[in-house]
Amino acid sequence: MPNPVLYHNPRCSKSRQALAFLEAQNINVVVVEYLKTPLSSSDITQLYTSLKSASAVTKALDMVRIKESEFTLAGLSKVSTDSEVINAIALFPRLLERPIFQKDGLAAVGRPLYNIEAMFND
Repeated sequence: MPNPVLYHNPRCSKSRQALAFLEAQNINVVVVEYLKTPLSSSDITQLYTSLKSASAVTKALDMVRIKESEFTLAGLSKVSTDSEVINAIALFPRLLERPIFQKDGLAAVGRPLYNIEAMFND
């Protein structure tokens, strides 16, 4: 079974909180700084599938930071298709909500941190 992954932005306080929580739990996590190493459309699609499987999101737009200027630059709106959103995240990585934790084929957006904590309460 692959190690869990944290899609992380070290400049984000919520992302730092998530990493600190995982470290405190002694969880060996792969940290992906997605701004330094942008995800491909295929990677984003797989992440979206994991989020949907965990019932964490219902549409790709749920994993986007809609207040970022890139939202408008990408031509997105609240009615954009999943495909349009995924392609926009690949072009503008800052659009990806953070942090996102993924393990065992499931994922959660760590806003609030409880969403990640709940993945360990089963």
